[in-house]
Amino acid sequence: MFIKKLELLFLSIIVIAILILAKNYYDNYIYKNSDISDNFKKLIANKEKEVLILMQKNYGFSFKVHNFITDKFKGRLYGITAYKNGEIKIYLNKKVMKESMDYMVDNVIAHEYAHALIFKLGMRDVGKDGHSKEWQKACEKLGGLNCEQYVNSHDVVMGKLPF
Repeated sequence: MFIKKLELLFLSIIVIAILILAKNYYDNYIYKNSDISDNFKKLIANKEKEVLILMQKNYGFSFKVHNFITDKFKGRLYGITAYKNGEIKIYLNKKVMKESMDYMVDNVIAHEYAHALIFKLGMRDVGKDGHSKEWQKACEKLGGLNCEQYVNSHDVVMGKLPF
């Protein structure tokens, strides 16, 4: 009798675990194969407006850069700003948005817009991967909370904690 109950308990745990795995797989599949949520779009648009206002205030002009949300990034890169043939584009990594949207909004958008601004001003510094002192000042003036060259994993993790 006891063994039968124990077998039933383990079987129940296995079924629940399989259901949880199936749900997680389905959720990831849906996220990967659909557009980002309207809430994410709104957060990005609001931050972009804030950055443009700060750009106007601090530099006397502003310009909007087309943002592309993509899942084509390799690794954990959050964003990149591309300058080609006089055109500036910002690419944001969809893969990391789901788990780090606050970091994306608070840091990455201003970070990438600072690159775009440096391109626009003709102050591109290839030697430092575009993360010069001028870039850092621009990032701060555009509202970036953490204007470092690369993502600060500690900030991402700490930003998820409830305290």
